[in-house]
Amino acid sequence: MNAKFALNGLTIQTERLLLRPFCQADLDDFYEYASQNGTGERAGWPHHQSIEVSQRILNNFIAEDKTFAIVYKQNNKVIGSLGVEMYDLEDKLTEFDGLLGREIGYVLSRDYWGKGLMTEAVKAVIEHLFNVENLDFLTCGYYDFNVQSKRVQQKCGFVPYRKLVMDTRLGTKEPGVLNLLLNPNKKIHLNFSHPETLIYKQN
Repeated sequence: MNAKFALNGLTIQTERLLLRPFCQADLDDFYEYASQNGTGERAGWPHHQSIEVSQRILNNFIAEDKTFAIVYKQNNKVIGSLGVEMYDLEDKLTEFDGLLGREIGYVLSRDYWGKGLMTEAVKAVIEHLFNVENLDFLTCGYYDFNVQSKRVQQKCGFVPYRKLVMDTRLGTKEPGVLNLLLNPNKKIHLNFSHPETLIYKQN
């Protein structure tokens, strides 16, 4: 089942990052990275063609209250986002009946790739969701062409769960992998549905 989740002013600090709710003052930073050609496309959405597009999406981030702004402490700049999203197919993935989980999605400015920053952010959010929010599981996916995102998820402990062809906001269908991470503080055994897409190896 999808767990209830809202930021409610939550901030999380790591060595180099501050994760906090978005605010209207973030618009210029948001547009700067979201308008980079190739940044959004790796996450399946078109880069922003105007600041008006960024404004509309920023308004949604603030209203929905489930997406962290990733702030680089060194320059106090918003360099990406990390959303704690509802996972899809809740009614079909019966292995999660009676369990609480969410899906993580993220994007980072191209100017900050290769520094381990997204891994740092994702690990911090996982720790909060498992140790404070007491979630049972998390999912996180990547398209086959996005090798960087695959590596982030591997470094954060996610393991391959399902091989899927996923719709993008670009109007395309892309093969990819949905990964799964179970709360290590709990003993969870899953009875899986839909074996035709399943690649998870349960201990």
